[in-house]
Amino acid sequence: MTFEIIFTINQNHDGEYEARALGYSIFTIAETKEELIEQIKDAIKCHFEPELMPKLVNLHFVYDEVFCL
Repeated sequence: MTFEIIFTINQNHDGEYEARALGYSIFTIAETKEELIEQIKDAIKCHFEPELMPKLVNLHFVYDEVFCL
């Protein structure tokens, strides 16, 4: 069985990316998507023992769009 972990990604008011794992107490923040991916990898390695490490990481980007009429 392949273990997958899912992160929701939002941009805060400063434009930084915030990642939260669903079902786990993992949170990280970064200025770029590339930096965010590295931060997520590090956070996962710190949270899980090697034999329990997820095999897949799913990043779910959540965007809010606002416009005026």
